Amino acid sequence: MNKKSLFHITKRDALPWYQAFAIRGAAILLALIVCALVTMLLTGENPISVYGTVFYGAFGTARKTWVTLQNLAVLLGISLAVTPAFKMRFWNIGAEGQVLIGCLATAACMICLGGKLPNAVLILIMLAAAIAAGALWGFLPAFFKAKWNTNETLFTLMMNYIATQLAAFFIIVWEVPKGAGKIGIINQNSEAGWLPVIGGQKYLLVILVVAVLTGLMYVYLNYSKHGYEIAVVGESRRTASYAGIKVDRVIVRTMVLSGAVCGLMGLMLTAGTDHTLTTTIVGGRGFTAVMVSWLAKFNPLAMVFTSLLLVVLSRGASEISSVFSLNHSFADILTGIILFFIIGCEFFINYKVQFRSSGKKEA
Repeated sequence: MNKKSLFHITKRDALPWYQAFAIRGAAILLALIVCALVTMLLTGENPISVYGTVFYGAFGTARKTWVTLQNLAVLLGISLAVTPAFKMRFWNIGAEGQVLIGCLATAACMICLGGKLPNAVLILIMLAAAIAAGALWGFLPAFFKAKWNTNETLFTLMMNYIATQLAAFFIIVWEVPKGAGKIGIINQNSEAGWLPVIGGQKYLLVILVVAVLTGLMYVYLNYSKHGYEIAVVGESRRTASYAGIKVDRVIVRTMVLSGAVCGLMGLMLTAGTDHTLTTTIVGGRGFTAVMVSWLAKFNPLAMVFTSLLLVVLSRGASEISSVFSLNHSFADILTGIILFFIIGCEFFINYKVQFRSSGKKEA
């Protein structure tokens, strides 16, 4: 005697965009309601005040707004970098190291060549070095994957540790003063190798570069031959081979591109905003970018909104902790609840749950 299950799950046909949008909107609304209940139960604070504080933490002043936009640009840029690889089903978990190695290459040029070359020439050399370093960090796991079918997840993760240790080594070599264990601001007096400030805002250049990069990546993935090959390889490598696509070449080319864009973001961090090198300069954004890309379904334009959501939550979390004298972990709890609902709603967009009319036993 077998029992019928009370429900069964089936794959949906593609939903119209407005229905998918409505499901996501309902998930966010439900998440905010749950967060409000949790806030009242655990802290007794007015949830409306807490949400207002989140917004103030991100956009409350002109400086806060610029910092939020800069954080958005960096996270979005790294997310754009990992997207071609993920769309190809190449699990690149190495963006953290690829950005960091770009930072290291940039810092090396600034320290070794600063004051010896005109600034414009130095910046061009830094650009080439950062992109080349990032591209190399993307090439190695792709080559081993194409040649010997190694596990790209473990390989790219391993490359993160190598990049971190290389950065740590050279930080000690270049430390100022000796024994400090850190570099400090590179070329603080001469500003050699610093990217130019546009409109009096040091973050504006990074924002503009990433805005252009977003448009280019959208066109590349959706309207170019290379983008088509990435999509086909991601659907089925066997089908791609039958179609005459050289899969190994696509894998290597795509990862070199991903690494190069990560290297470019490393340049933006070291020469554009932070003007230093630390082992934590990337700040985990290489891993957060994976979530941004997945939530946006590998759509570069949608990534603007998913990046903004995560950056606002992060900035707001810090503000909540200081204003309400709450443990920072409480803000992380709210962030986790919201992300849980956002990620969970994707299940209902892709699948439908059908309840059976009766649970009668059948022979």
